Amino acid sequence: MTDELAAEVAARVGALDGVVAVALGGSRARGRGDAHADVDLGVYYHPSRPFSVDELRALATELDDGHAPEVVGFGGWGPWINGGAWTRVRGTKLDLLYRDLGLVDRVLDDCAAGRTSSHYQPGHPHGFHSHVYAGEVHHNLPLHDPAGALAARQARTSPYPPALAATIVRRFLWEAGFAVDTAAGAAGRADLAYVTGCLFRAVACLVQVLFAINRRWFVNEKGSVAEAAGLPLTPAGFAADVDAALGGLRPDPASLRAALEAMAALEASVRDRVAG
Repeated sequence: MTDELAAEVAARVGALDGVVAVALGGSRARGRGDAHADVDLGVYYHPSRPFSVDELRALATELDDGHAPEVVGFGGWGPWINGGAWTRVRGTKLDLLYRDLGLVDRVLDDCAAGRTSSHYQPGHPHGFHSHVYAGEVHHNLPLHDPAGALAARQARTSPYPPALAATIVRRFLWEAGFAVDTAAGAAGRADLAYVTGCLFRAVACLVQVLFAINRRWFVNEKGSVAEAAGLPLTPAGFAADVDAALGGLRPDPASLRAALEAMAALEASVRDRVAG
């Protein structure tokens, strides 16, 4: 029923003038969604000829169960999560997310050349990494793509760019170690909040490294530890080790130092996989 709903809404959105393609994204597109997962639809457009937000708002209002969706214009949620609509249709949470094809093309060029950047973005506690756009194109399932715009761009995501992998490994393996080292003083002061933040940063960085060495496109922090744990080049017990490092955090120096030691050991095991 959810697949039928996604296809039906995609067809309605795709009929709006200026919409180039609509694709199913999120965990459902990657085969990792359960019965309670949201339906995320990427709405792709050319920045020189975008669709009318007013027309999309009218459609979303018609489809929404309460006829009162949240709809924002371009840039309303930031430069990367650059707008969309939150709706509930037939009891299912369904989000429409705008995607600028000009920015997608720039990211694909950057990834091929080994360039990526990270930006502050609510909802992405490790920051929004620009290569997520390429990951979305790779994983998303086109539901409306009459001109083959998404199909052509998906072809550019395989194989995974070696230059991008090298950049991600270099940048984030260093940051993982730095996050652990820089938290040592705060652990001695029993600064639970700061140490917790550093530990999260270390985990998020190690996940980036594991996705890169496995040549797997990263899309979102949600569920990423479990997903990384299932990749071939990931150290055995990775997810359990992450849980162990984070599970005993308390505002006292001994527990915080123990957590940092555990994270340092985990960082070393990932470093060994990179070197191997």
